[in-house]
Amino acid sequence: MLRFFGASVIPAICTAVIAYFGYYAVSGTRGYHAYASVSSELAAQKGKLASVRGERKRLEHRIDLIENGDPDTIEEVEREQMLGSLPGQVAVPRERH
Repeated sequence: MLRFFGASVIPAICTAVIAYFGYYAVSGTRGYHAYASVSSELAAQKGKLASVRGERKRLEHRIDLIENGDPDTIEEVEREQMLGSLPGQVAVPRERH
């Protein structure tokens, strides 16, 4: 009886334990498939971060121009605020009569 137990049951239990941990190493919540999806999400978020950083740099440059008194930028802001212009709209100044 002990020989049967040692020859077949113990290897079966070991195989089941290895299969259990192997399955969760690949398909578990922290397994290989989860790692792949998190890696792709991380790449998407890094792209979004680069976009936001570029926008921030553009806005910081614009703020620097306004603070330093750049007349073109100040005029642009004045027109946007006073005339309620839309993005891409161009205001053409006319001579007064």
